[in-house]
Amino acid sequence: MKDFYPNIPAPAFILEETLLRRNLEKLSMVSKEAGISIILALKGYALWKSFPMVKQYLAGATASSLNEAKLCVDYMGSKAHTFAPVYAPNEIEEIAQCSSHLTFNSLSQFNAYKDVCKKHNVSIGLRVNPGYSDVTTEMYNPCSPNSRLGIPAKELKHGLPEGVDGIHFHALCENDSYSLERVLASFEENFGHLIDSVKWVNMGGGHLITHKDYKPEHAISLLKTFKEKYHVDVILEPGGAVGWQTGVLKAQVLDIVNYGENPTAILNVSFAAHMPDTLEMPYRPNIRDAFSEKTEHCYAYRIGGNSCLAGDFMMPYYFANELHVGDTIILEDMMHYTMVKTTTFNGVQHPAIWIQHENGENECIRTFTYADFRDRLS
Repeated sequence: MKDFYPNIPAPAFILEETLLRRNLEKLSMVSKEAGISIILALKGYALWKSFPMVKQYLAGATASSLNEAKLCVDYMGSKAHTFAPVYAPNEIEEIAQCSSHLTFNSLSQFNAYKDVCKKHNVSIGLRVNPGYSDVTTEMYNPCSPNSRLGIPAKELKHGLPEGVDGIHFHALCENDSYSLERVLASFEENFGHLIDSVKWVNMGGGHLITHKDYKPEHAISLLKTFKEKYHVDVILEPGGAVGWQTGVLKAQVLDIVNYGENPTAILNVSFAAHMPDTLEMPYRPNIRDAFSEKTEHCYAYRIGGNSCLAGDFMMPYYFANELHVGDTIILEDMMHYTMVKTTTFNGVQHPAIWIQHENGENECIRTFTYADFRDRLS
């Protein structure tokens, strides 16, 4: 197997700046053409060493916790658009200080903390459940009838309480603008009577604008029409779209065991600890120079992680050549919803974080040691 990124030791998350800029340019184009704001969802992508580039193109960031709000202030250089399912009384003051916009998930929390927001001149929003989503994986669908996320229409049939400036909804997960169009139809049906009374509408994240098949012209038309119809500011907050296909996880084969129908190549990374969405969603990540379907004259290997979890593996991939201990394995598209979700489960070594700069130079920006594992535990 070819040793991709030969000067970077495995295991390592590797961001390619050239690919990140490509995504940011596309997001910026949609923002300018549609006359809307696009901000970064830190829940999906928070590699803050890259924020000097990100803030050249995007209008800020959205946070879902006090820590994310502080990260936004410190490294994006702006206050956050903040939404959390619930706010703790010992954190709300500092969250408000770090926020330009703050969205509540319930009328009870709005009533409890609206005065804190007013004191800090924060624009207040309410999150609603638009009543429709194309997302089929239940764990990622925020719009199911029993969802805890978003106020249902029946709770607001008499209008918005005084002091609310905006409405927020989130209904997408790596979807296109045609999914957004269907969500907007439901949103307008259920909440259209409220839109004229607000200053802004935040349409959440999940807009996969940087996917090669996304139709930006359709999105621009849809967003411009909505904005002109209601005379409101429109905000999108993608996370995955920023990091989409901008980097990889480099791993190495440490052993090959042949205990079943196919041999298993065990890597020095873990699906459970370093790529949890692959098991939660689940999905099969692409592996460079490997095939998901069997071809003629190929070699089949299950790919195993290095934790003790029995399910820390992927079913067979197919390779043109036999794998050997020491071979490099490149797991593609590993910049979004990876580092923000990794754990130190089992104490397995956390991959280092590298950036391949636009001039071709590689920089290691973070390594992890025993102290990182130890200090989380007591």
